[in-house]
Amino acid sequence: MSRWCGLLWWLTALPSLPLALPLAILTRRSALRLAPAAGPRRGVAGADLPGEPLRLLLIGESTVVGVGASCLQHALVGRLAQALAARHGRPVEWRACGETGITVTQAGERLLPQVLDERIDLALLAFGVNDTAALTSTRRWQSSLVLMADELTARGVQVAFCGVPPLQYFSALPWLLRRLLGARAGLLDACLRQVAERSGVDYYPLRLRFSAAYLALDGFHPSSLGYRVWAQSLTAELSLPPTPVPALAAL
Repeated sequence: MSRWCGLLWWLTALPSLPLALPLAILTRRSALRLAPAAGPRRGVAGADLPGEPLRLLLIGESTVVGVGASCLQHALVGRLAQALAARHGRPVEWRACGETGITVTQAGERLLPQVLDERIDLALLAFGVNDTAALTSTRRWQSSLVLMADELTARGVQVAFCGVPPLQYFSALPWLLRRLLGARAGLLDACLRQVAERSGVDYYPLRLRFSAAYLALDGFHPSSLGYRVWAQSLTAELSLPPTPVPALAAL
């Protein structure tokens, strides 16, 4: 099904490519480029709370490293860790492992090896914008997601996918690119949901209003407010791994 949907997208997009390609080059050259959020890429939220900490990993593209926010505490990973700690009354040890411009295939080669030896309870995978822009094939997109999810679940990690952001609402993009890339992002998101269902992995759509207040100055990434709203929606929906039961002291 995804293959035929991909072919349909190409048939729809082909007549627009002579205009869309130079427009994409111009947009890329003129785009405002924001740096990743400041601060260490590891931390603990709710350090004063009792209990075994939840070990949280976010791995993915620029949203994982907080592009659009001033610091990681105000980005998705920091806001999510704080909200989860408050909601569940336990510490959350978090790590952000991401890279601006990276695709899911590249992340499997460059980012995943950095975290495989760590103790992780829950891993959120956030990809899609760069694969949309790179016109990654649906087959490659799905196979790379499966490989990454399988590597983590084989090590006892609970894996969840964040939905692909809807590029049709990115104000930095001209109308034609919003239309073409928005449709492409929707296709990859549908493929992502298929992977999640087949792999028994949770999928969480991106519930965020893409108005000016929720977008950073570049019109492409979430603002600090956008990250906070995104984190709140994830906190309300996330299914967490069971809390470890403390071992009974020997009699």
